[in-house]
Amino acid sequence: MNEILQKIKAIEREQNRREKSDNLARYNAGKKKHKKQLAFHKCKKRNRWVFGGNRSGKTECGAVECVWLARGNHPYRKNRAGVFGWVVSLTAQVQRDVAQKKILHYLRPDWIQDVVMLSGRKDNPQTGVIDQIVVKNVFGGTSVIGFKSCDQGRERFQGSSLDFVWFDEEPPQDVYEECCMRVVDREGDVFGTMTPLKGLTFVYEEIYMNRKKNPQVWYEFMEWGDNPYLPKKEIKLLDATMDETTLQARRYGRFAAREGLVYPEFDESIHVIEPFQIPKEWQDNISIDPGLKNPLSAHWYAVDYDGNVYVVAEHYAAGRDVDFHAEAIRAVSEKLGWKRDGKGRVQALIDPAAGQRTLASVKSVTELFYERGILVNSKVNKDIFSGIAQVKSYLNCKNGLPNLYIFKGCTNMIREIKGYFWGSGENPEKKDDHAMDELRYYLMTRPKNAPPAPERSEVSRDKDRRIRRLRRG
Repeated sequence: MNEILQKIKAIEREQNRREKSDNLARYNAGKKKHKKQLAFHKCKKRNRWVFGGNRSGKTECGAVECVWLARGNHPYRKNRAGVFGWVVSLTAQVQRDVAQKKILHYLRPDWIQDVVMLSGRKDNPQTGVIDQIVVKNVFGGTSVIGFKSCDQGRERFQGSSLDFVWFDEEPPQDVYEECCMRVVDREGDVFGTMTPLKGLTFVYEEIYMNRKKNPQVWYEFMEWGDNPYLPKKEIKLLDATMDETTLQARRYGRFAAREGLVYPEFDESIHVIEPFQIPKEWQDNISIDPGLKNPLSAHWYAVDYDGNVYVVAEHYAAGRDVDFHAEAIRAVSEKLGWKRDGKGRVQALIDPAAGQRTLASVKSVTELFYERGILVNSKVNKDIFSGIAQVKSYLNCKNGLPNLYIFKGCTNMIREIKGYFWGSGENPEKKDDHAMDELRYYLMTRPKNAPPAPERSEVSRDKDRRIRRLRRG
């Protein structure tokens, strides 16, 4: 009997030991949850990135993703037996101190079948540089997590077929492209966690701006305030030590040129929404920034009864004449069921420069649009600084909610607002700013929309009629 009790106690001790060392089981399992980490794990896209400030929790989710995939127990994805993946760091030293340390933190010792070292001892892998970890997979058999550093050069990334690659911080472009090729035949995943400190690099173009319109690309910004485990006092202390440009990268994980973003307040996960049917009463106006060789940008704006503005549709094209643009504006308006006057014409705001005649034409752009059923109003406020301040006020989240929302299909406006930077002087760069100009024109009209008056009773209407008769008499 005593022998049986001793065995039970030994089993309980082992269970307690394993429970204490099972950091993976405690990840986002308590009352506090890091919602953006979970959004990353739940996303089904195959090219996912977290742009995060320091200590925002970005590296944690990269390490956990690797361990879940290797173990074959990912809670949100289809699991595979015996996967092979790489963890890519900038240097071997950074690998040891950051990514490797995190992987070992979430890998329980009894899940590790073998460790292959580049330097150091396998019985103490934390202090050395690991080449590979052989992980026991829940389906039986094993998975392999390999470690690479970018300073090895592109050639060291060739040849292998992979199920996943995790970039811990931003890699050189040639290494990124080579790793993307490694996951093609297995339809594997590429994911990265980084603080964008290098400016507007290829990651900015290919992932954040997604200029190639890759449907598998997904990203999320992660900042100190998103990390529920980071004390508010610590956030305040860190905040006070940094200038605005440094803060954008170090706290918010945002890309920035030397001069900085015009609208750092813009957050695609908040301000960009799925389209929905706009009530007829919300329809407000169209705003146009004209262009012939340059793009003409036109957007349709609606306002709800709380003063929230919705950008619901766009027309954006370059190198076309007024006939083409007028027809396109009419077609979009028809599709939306947009309001018209008694003669079937639509109204719009337009850049005042459109009212000027040139030597090349006896008629202004305003007159040409008028003739084609687009009643353009060029009396708009073009002041850049007050216009930018107005846009910022609509983007700023008051009580957690902004006053400007952009429908997902307005891709050119979204692209422009993400890439709108200050120039070397006191003005924004005159580049890709056509939607930004007409957004300012519209918001400077200070759009408002009062709810319809409640329907009056017959008694009330009869009373008004009697009063009017008495006044006439």
